[in-house]
Amino acid sequence: LGAFSEVVLAEEKRTQKLVAVKCIPKKALEGKENSIENEIAVLHKIKHANIVSLEEIFDSKSHLYLVMQLVSGGELFDRIIEKGFYTEKDASKLIQQILDAVKYLHDMGIVHRDLKPENLLYDSMEDDSKIMISDFGLSKIEGSGSVMSTACGTPGYVAPEVLAQKPYSKAVDCWSIGVIAYILLCGYPPFYDENDAKLFEQILKAEYEFDSPYWDDISDSAKDFIVHLMEKDPNIRYTCEQALQHPWIAGDTALDKNIHESVSAQIKKNFAKSKWKQAFNATAVVRHMRRLQLGTGQDGPNPTLPSPYHTHLLMPEEDAGSSHGVTSICHTDQSDNSSVIFSFSPSVEPEASAPYCVASKPTGSFQLLACRGSKPL
Repeated sequence: LGAFSEVVLAEEKRTQKLVAVKCIPKKALEGKENSIENEIAVLHKIKHANIVSLEEIFDSKSHLYLVMQLVSGGELFDRIIEKGFYTEKDASKLIQQILDAVKYLHDMGIVHRDLKPENLLYDSMEDDSKIMISDFGLSKIEGSGSVMSTACGTPGYVAPEVLAQKPYSKAVDCWSIGVIAYILLCGYPPFYDENDAKLFEQILKAEYEFDSPYWDDISDSAKDFIVHLMEKDPNIRYTCEQALQHPWIAGDTALDKNIHESVSAQIKKNFAKSKWKQAFNATAVVRHMRRLQLGTGQDGPNPTLPSPYHTHLLMPEEDAGSSHGVTSICHTDQSDNSSVIFSFSPSVEPEASAPYCVASKPTGSFQLLACRGSKPL
């Protein structure tokens, strides 16, 4: 759904709670109804502290709006780079949270199928912020059987059985967690080649190394943990439950030595951010919005979020012919070719029935604050 949906930031008028609103034009859904139904079905079932939640759904004649929990702490790699001190213990705590959340999904019969660092976001900018799993566009609720066969996922993180076009199960998520753990400890991916065919061959054979000098200071326990998750045979690959019981997670074998310099240097080298992502600071926008709400305006005009778009209400639009009086939280502006989804009216009274007010136009930087740009939350 990420290819044709946009995410914008909004505020619930009653509580002043910031949320991310995923806006999906119904024209783009034609022929893809099963995809959106699957994502909504998955999100409706999920209530976990480390998983981005679906709060509400609004329906209009032209759009479907998913109101999502807003997480504004930034992406995983950014936070690691910003740290001055980073250890195996830090990585272990991150992986423990991911394992706990994915075990919850698996217990619910849900397979994520696209776990990767880009889908791991921090809830807030606090040092002790929890990590959150987002993007359930490829997730699948298992039926009565225990295997699936649809090819999906991101190449560098996908399990061998998926590439081999074999039936697969929840074990694909455990493989991906192993890949993520590998990267968290060295800063580069276990499999890499400019040629996709060669990359797939590496993954199919589960050919990876703990290269010197990058792994010289990493514990044998950490390597053992990764080996059990990045096991080629899904039948003997660790489950989330088994991984949670490994000494590197449940015990005290994760080392406390600072590996920040090496890991952050490799992350910068291997996972370079695009310029439009580098230019955006989510927390600065949140602080700026709060000042505007308090009437202080200490920051002055913000070129990223023009001030006129902070205060106008999201206009309700009643669906023609709706016997239930269903209203959307916004209406489409057809007079503008700049892909602005929302139109605004300065004259609308605060008592207007729309439950949310717009914080900004859906600009690229604004979408980042809403966690995944134009990707599903």
